[in-house]
Amino acid sequence: MNVASVSLDLDNLWAYLKTHGDPEWERMPSFLATATPRLLEVFGEHGLTTTVFVVGADAERDDGAAAVAAITAAGHEVANHSFGHEPWLHRYSRTELEAEVVRTEEAITAAGAPRPVGFRGPGYSVTPDLLDVLSERGYRYDASTLPTWIGPLARFYHNRSAKSTKDSSELFGGFSKVFAPNRPYRWDSGLVELPVTTMPLLRVPIHGSYLLQLHQLSPALARGHFRAALRLCRVFGVPPSLLLHPTDVLSAGEAPGMEFFPGMAVPARDKAALLGWVLGALRRHYEVVGTGAHVARLDGDLRGTRRLERSG
Repeated sequence: MNVASVSLDLDNLWAYLKTHGDPEWERMPSFLATATPRLLEVFGEHGLTTTVFVVGADAERDDGAAAVAAITAAGHEVANHSFGHEPWLHRYSRTELEAEVVRTEEAITAAGAPRPVGFRGPGYSVTPDLLDVLSERGYRYDASTLPTWIGPLARFYHNRSAKSTKDSSELFGGFSKVFAPNRPYRWDSGLVELPVTTMPLLRVPIHGSYLLQLHQLSPALARGHFRAALRLCRVFGVPPSLLLHPTDVLSAGEAPGMEFFPGMAVPARDKAALLGWVLGALRRHYEVVGTGAHVARLDGDLRGTRRLERSG
């Protein structure tokens, strides 16, 4: 059976509010104590071992460290999602990028997880300097690219309701990302890139929050969208890598201040049902693993692929 992967960006409430320009983020509000056990329960019901990308600032706090311990005890991979979860890493110096990576590694290992070998930049931000830092520190893969054309539309949607957001002019990237590969590949450093899969041909997202936005319009539309994406992935030989977030199982009342976020009008019970259906649909066609295991399974096939030069 072909392989697919599921990963979770364990973004916390404060991180969403910070990106949205809400000063309430400075109180560092958290929903990890609610979201983590609920997500682990869904994964357990489907017998899935996934990858969870953890923010270093959360791993340093008590509820975040408890989440890392629970995730590790359940057999999931813990990977690096930067320290401060700022989706403008492209503005960081090389020294700042290295500090983000290293400090998060230290927080994750202090919480009891193995040293991470995978990275995802918040807001799908990745730069040549970041790739160099990851390679030098022994990372095996990056998973920061989203090959789609909707970045500017998502940025417009975000900025329309945001109070103020630093560096929002480049948030979520530009239309050029439609030309990025939708299959795994290697950078010229040898680091594997595992893109967040978008629908082949149309290059529209298929990750959890996008499906929930469609679900608000029509549950049948959301399921039909995902079925079509899986069918096209099989036709074009794209191994799916599905991205989830804590908001995929939380109600609006459990994430106060996040009414702006896609899918937050959907009740938590309906969200969990949709997520269960999505995971079941994925498992019918693929062996589902975490991103690290996905890269390991694809490693032999990628040895002959063309390596891509890094662009600024």
